[in-house]
Amino acid sequence: MSEYDAKRIEAKWQARWSEAGVFRVAAPDAGRPRFYDLEMLPYPSGRIHMGHVRNYSIGDAIARFRRMRGEQVLHVIGWDAFGLPAENAAIQNGAEPRAWTLANIETMRGQLERLGVGYDWGREIATCLPEYYRWNQWLFLRMLERGVAFRARRLLNWCASCATVLANEQVVAGRCWRCDNPVTRREFEQWFLRITQYAQELLDGIDTLDGWPDRVRAMQRNWIGRSDGARVRFALEGGSEPIEVFTTRIDTIHGATYLALALEHPAARTLAEGTGQADAVRSFIAEQAGRSLVDRFADTAEKLGVFTGRYAINPFSGERIPIWVANFVLMDVGTGAIMSVPAHDERDFAFAQAYGLPVRAVVQPRDGGAAALPFTEDGMVDGVPSAEARRRMVAEAEAKGFGEATVTYRLKDWGVSRQRFWGTPIPVIHCPKDGVVPVPDEDLPVLLPERAPLTGAGGSPLALVPEFVDTTCPRCHGPAARETDTMDTFVDSSWYYFRYCDPDNERLPFDWDKAAPWFPVDLYIGGIEHATMHLIYTRFWTKVMRDLGLVKIDEPVTSLFTQGMVIKDGAKMSKSKGNVVDPDQMIARFGADTTRLFSLFAAPPERDLEWSDAGIEGCARFLGRLWRTFEKARRGLPPVHAPKPAGTAASDLRRKTHQTIRRITDDLGPRMHLNTPVAAIMELLNALTPLVTDEPADGAAAWALREAFETIAKVLAPFAPHVAEELWEALGHPPFVAVAPWPVADPALLVSDEALVVVQVNGKVRGKITLPAGSAERDVLDAARADERIAAHLDGKTIRKTVFVQDRLLNVVAG
Repeated sequence: MSEYDAKRIEAKWQARWSEAGVFRVAAPDAGRPRFYDLEMLPYPSGRIHMGHVRNYSIGDAIARFRRMRGEQVLHVIGWDAFGLPAENAAIQNGAEPRAWTLANIETMRGQLERLGVGYDWGREIATCLPEYYRWNQWLFLRMLERGVAFRARRLLNWCASCATVLANEQVVAGRCWRCDNPVTRREFEQWFLRITQYAQELLDGIDTLDGWPDRVRAMQRNWIGRSDGARVRFALEGGSEPIEVFTTRIDTIHGATYLALALEHPAARTLAEGTGQADAVRSFIAEQAGRSLVDRFADTAEKLGVFTGRYAINPFSGERIPIWVANFVLMDVGTGAIMSVPAHDERDFAFAQAYGLPVRAVVQPRDGGAAALPFTEDGMVDGVPSAEARRRMVAEAEAKGFGEATVTYRLKDWGVSRQRFWGTPIPVIHCPKDGVVPVPDEDLPVLLPERAPLTGAGGSPLALVPEFVDTTCPRCHGPAARETDTMDTFVDSSWYYFRYCDPDNERLPFDWDKAAPWFPVDLYIGGIEHATMHLIYTRFWTKVMRDLGLVKIDEPVTSLFTQGMVIKDGAKMSKSKGNVVDPDQMIARFGADTTRLFSLFAAPPERDLEWSDAGIEGCARFLGRLWRTFEKARRGLPPVHAPKPAGTAASDLRRKTHQTIRRITDDLGPRMHLNTPVAAIMELLNALTPLVTDEPADGAAAWALREAFETIAKVLAPFAPHVAEELWEALGHPPFVAVAPWPVADPALLVSDEALVVVQVNGKVRGKITLPAGSAERDVLDAARADERIAAHLDGKTIRKTVFVQDRLLNVVAG
């Protein structure tokens, strides 16, 4: 076969891998090291895109490398199959969500198989199937028993476009994370998971995640958002309940010139009664409540408010200060009421300027100089450093009974109720007599009906399915109604990779004895966009399962890798931008190996990859050249396992081969430099090509060529596995290179007889010279002077200093 036929050979090896079960994983073997290699659960949207190709190619390259290193590798895939897109597709196209989703899974599974990703397909899961979501329900009931799951009426985020409630984590800059439409606030009775119970443990655990990117850890710290401060109660002039505020800057309290309440604060309306301001307050609250979070809380949003007509008393100074209702105060941050100190807070300052409220500075810079207002840093308060002032003032508040030290978190309880059809039914029953009653375990799963009226008009579609809603109370056996909200789909992805370890268990979500050998996950690959949603939720879920006795670990993932996006024409690939590259078209034109190779070679995996037609064509040319070079050389290669002949012929090629082995082995380790190994393979092909002539090589040269081609077959296998298998077989080896031992570099061949020394003059590279390895500085300087290009920059100058790194660098400072 003089030309590499990608289509035929890729189909051949995919079939043979499947028939032989090369990637199937049996029960863990205690005698072998294990490696759990995991990519984030994909949503079955219909077709994979180049972002998927990159993600799964990274994971597969590492899995194949680890497998060849002798490790038992668990590499599995499944489908995050519930969710809004399926429901919206049903509304738009008249398709049933289940049929639409399962058809998409079938399509995407075929695409991944054609890409040659080595998954254990026998462990595949789909979260929309009852055998999976049954355990969502079972876990929810266990949380309900422990008080982790609870029902409450709260002010929540509402996306009118998606017609559903959103968790705080699903609101990005005041917009829905999925549809990017503005989000408003509404009051609902909903189901929550008490993630705040684990806030401090989640925060402390970040310090143990050494294998996670610093950026992700910082995002999680900021999102959990611990604030150490004080609760202070401001008495109301004229009696009634005091207004309680939370502040991290009690040292500024003497500068408080007004209190500001959230629109939703219980006192916001009642305070104004009888003051002449009641109508103005009601009108302001109604007008502002209808505005989106973007309009209210963006940095550029106008700070608006209304005076209630009432006053509070500053507990430290006894000063009378006005109480306002303001649009920039959030009810679910702190207490929903703030003491406003315009001189030391930018937002408070802007509001005070707008409404002519006093601005009083009480914190001075440490150097005693004047500061422009607002001055927001720590400084000196009456000659005492701010930190010490805070400590003294909290102690005074506690001693006098109007305040105390406290801690708050930005993290709020996770609202998991969704007013949609295509999700896990929440397994509770509402009984007129017994209230909320859990569905008994033996009645799980609570099945989704085959269909429901899907209009997108709001409200749960399940409420419109009488055969689903109408049921019998398990306690009193009287008529009752099922819960009609479904669970947030982030529930599905919070624990799925435990199920991979025991996917057929009908007694429990999984057996820890089967899962324990694989945990924590060794490598988790996915996008940075999941840092404050999925990656917080899954850490929380693991801790809950630990407390339920299901697992014996605190953190689920040892090492996290966040890959860059695929960019085309300066923007992330998306259908809306019209810049999508279809992987199927690339595979049909160039082959899966070329498509994979380009996605790994074109950029370091942690950085964005700029799509390039010329780049993928270059990868195709490389594979074609590799095959043609091998075909030309193969008839002169010695047989498999031929003894190495005596002599030093082709020693340079052997050295290059073993240097390549070392380089790629290092790069595929914890550093995960996946683009540089491909470059190293290309360099090795360049090095062996001069030995491939019309006359077959013989003796030591032929043996070195065989060694080089065998090495290429092995080290190329993680990146372009099909051509690697074909090379391996053509070299006379039995299948499969996928499980062949990874090559080991010979230390004696890593030492070069020559060194390439870079010569700089005054810090600028002026040339490179090849010299015997270990050459002394004087010899290198003499060689540099003899080099015409370098000498031109030294003529007429005095050498004042040299910096010499043996075998690498000579920097000459001349003037």
